[in-house]
Amino acid sequence: MKKSIFRILTVLLGVLSLISPLTASAYYSYDTYTYSIDGWYMNSPDAYVPSEIVDSDSIGLSVDIDNPKDITVDSDKNVYIADATNNRIVVLNNRFKRRFEIANFTNQHGIKDSLANPSGVFVTDSKIYVADTDNSRIVVFDKEGKFLETIGKPVSQEISVDDLYRPIALSVDSAGRMYIVSSTTYRGIIAINKEGQFQGFIGAQKATLSAWEIFWRNFQTEEQRQYSESVVSTEYNNITIDDMGLIYVTTSSIDESSQQNAIQTKDKSGDYAPVKKLNIAGDEILDRNGFWPPSGEVSVTNENMTTNANAITGPSKIIDVALGPEGTWSIIDEKRNKVFTYDEEGRLLFVFGDTGTQLGNMQSIQAIAYMGDDMLLLDKTADNITVMKRTEYGDTLINAINNQRERRYDEAEADWKEILKRNNNFDAAYVGIGRAYYRDGKYEDAMDMYKYAYDTENYSTAFKYYRQEWVAKYALVVPIVVVVIAVGLYLFFRYAGKKNKAVATRPDGTRTFWEEILYGVHVMMHPFDGFWDLKHERRGSVRGAVVYIVLAVAAFSYNAIGTAYLFNPKGDYTSVFGQIISILVPLFLWCIANWCLTTLFEGEGSFKDIFIASSYALAPIPMLMIPATLLTNIFTLNEQQVITLLTTIMWIWVFALIFFGSMVTHDYSLGKNFIITISTIVGMAAIMFIALLFSSLLQKIASFITSIVVEVSYRM
Repeated sequence: MKKSIFRILTVLLGVLSLISPLTASAYYSYDTYTYSIDGWYMNSPDAYVPSEIVDSDSIGLSVDIDNPKDITVDSDKNVYIADATNNRIVVLNNRFKRRFEIANFTNQHGIKDSLANPSGVFVTDSKIYVADTDNSRIVVFDKEGKFLETIGKPVSQEISVDDLYRPIALSVDSAGRMYIVSSTTYRGIIAINKEGQFQGFIGAQKATLSAWEIFWRNFQTEEQRQYSESVVSTEYNNITIDDMGLIYVTTSSIDESSQQNAIQTKDKSGDYAPVKKLNIAGDEILDRNGFWPPSGEVSVTNENMTTNANAITGPSKIIDVALGPEGTWSIIDEKRNKVFTYDEEGRLLFVFGDTGTQLGNMQSIQAIAYMGDDMLLLDKTADNITVMKRTEYGDTLINAINNQRERRYDEAEADWKEILKRNNNFDAAYVGIGRAYYRDGKYEDAMDMYKYAYDTENYSTAFKYYRQEWVAKYALVVPIVVVVIAVGLYLFFRYAGKKNKAVATRPDGTRTFWEEILYGVHVMMHPFDGFWDLKHERRGSVRGAVVYIVLAVAAFSYNAIGTAYLFNPKGDYTSVFGQIISILVPLFLWCIANWCLTTLFEGEGSFKDIFIASSYALAPIPMLMIPATLLTNIFTLNEQQVITLLTTIMWIWVFALIFFGSMVTHDYSLGKNFIITISTIVGMAAIMFIALLFSSLLQKIASFITSIVVEVSYRM
């Protein structure tokens, strides 16, 4: 009995040892991940896993597929492959077995004809459209592969007879209008109606101009500028269309530096985007509501990458786009052999794939298509198709998106919570739960969810209604607080005015420390008189100046820690020491540079006078910075202009006080003071440069001495 059990266990272990390598190969040949708001790589459960490889042998082809260019799937899950080298379209059934091939046919003139390097294929409910690239035409067949018609080069005054026409991809809408991508056309997508008549170009890419071209544009007419932009704009490389007639296009010809800059600056304008969504008029309407613009790889310098492709740098090379279920869509990166999938709002859902020969990896990805719940990836080097099956996690994700789109928010909430159990870094789940709470009127709970996802726009909307509830609950408190603050400010400024007036008329000219501080209010409101008395009547002092420096540091420190989430979602914070440095360094640089220059140009102020005047000029900072910080806790994003206005007024006020303080202190004219001010700023830069140069020299000397000491210690 024991021997039988032992034999059974031995057999089971042997079977497991055979299965486990396949399992590892199938499920762990690549990482699935997303990106945080800071661009950090975050692992995610697999949304798709490789199921099988479909090659020429499994399809049942007598001639192997060679250099396939495109793949598409129809509503019956038949698969169409553009086999470019063999000049044919291979049609498979839903079990990936050969149905028929399209290569040779008799055209409308009764002449034997054939395809030449077909690069794109698109299928409707009744027709197969082939981009017959080397024959410069579109060939149309029925769903059984019988020839219907050819559509040649469009005829129009906008297209010269000398222009090359090489269609490489196309899409067709429900009305039969064709949208064609030509590899030699830089003016956008070619639109043709169902009769084959040219309708125009749509969606021309924004041109990337050189410095010389930018200079030369200054001497061009408006017509020449428009023409030059259309001629040198970037061409597209692939296209697809959704049920509403909205067009998705991709390009890999954008200048890399422009594309990389758009990613790193989180530019969501779409000007230099490798994927766009166009309406019938060619207007760009793709939503880009994620942390990063949907352009493929985020870590283009690979500082945060940990995958096998971490030696690859630069932006993604996007060569195809496919439309998935529930408004999701995917693009492929030829450079890294990766798939990036987004929701309809442009939020990154997941990334997977890598370069390699293991199941699930690609040698040279060429095209992507959805086949129901499955995803098909075409490899032009391996000449095969990798079938990716959606996992349980992927099913839950799609169900959550579906419930959210159908406004079944309670069911969506349950799905999103299930996703968070497996992936607590998934920001879209927090947004989904937040939307469910928002619909239920749980605004504070919704704000918490949006906060986890750094979704400031939705947070602002929920906060607006939360604020309305709070104001309605405390309807009497709000006006009382406003009145108290207004009266308090009025009484303070009235008290300060009386106190300053009393000191000015005091016969003995004595003043207390508190009176020296209050004098800053008079300087703010009456800068010319204020700075004159500050110097000649000694109404201020060094200790008073230090107080205003401390108040400025305190105001900036409070701003750092007291700014509400909406206006500082990442919680960026500068320590008190950093705030001290950020104020003292510019202040003393200004004082030193100004004193050095004014001693040479008949300035009447001493270094002490300059320091006191410049420090008192900081008085508006606490007066406006603290209220602006407080307002961040009660304002929404739509009201941000008020806070911006306050801070702008504060800085203009401070710089004006510094400017006029210098003019009064040195008894300069307005013009001379302006020149001295500009020279002082240049002097500040020169002092900084010398200081950095000197510190670098000291570091090198210290390093040299340290090296000598270490060398001597080793030899001894």
